[in-house]
Amino acid sequence: MADFLNSLLAWFESTHLQQQIKDVDYVGLFTNPWFLVPFVALVLYLLYKQAFRDLILVSLFVAVWWVSGLDYMQTMVVGDELQINKVLPVLFGGAAVLGFVIYLLFGRSD
Repeated sequence: MADFLNSLLAWFESTHLQQQIKDVDYVGLFTNPWFLVPFVALVLYLLYKQAFRDLILVSLFVAVWWVSGLDYMQTMVVGDELQINKVLPVLFGGAAVLGFVIYLLFGRSD
């Protein structure tokens, strides 16, 4: 099992996904019509279908993506040392968002 996890971790590191997400040009993305038109169409479709749960989940995904690119997140590790006073608010915020998502998916009935 440990060998499988190590190979999975090595594959994840070889994709350089974290660096790709870090290098995204947000302004360019949200002004690019090839992204913006389908995104706006999705939001309008979800509003038309009154799928507010799905709309909230899409909004949370975009918000988490935006927050992950803030300068605050870049300064959580200074040198080789993790700044615990900056990690705790992120941890509790993530737990609150996760609790809200679990409530949306399993706690409510439509």
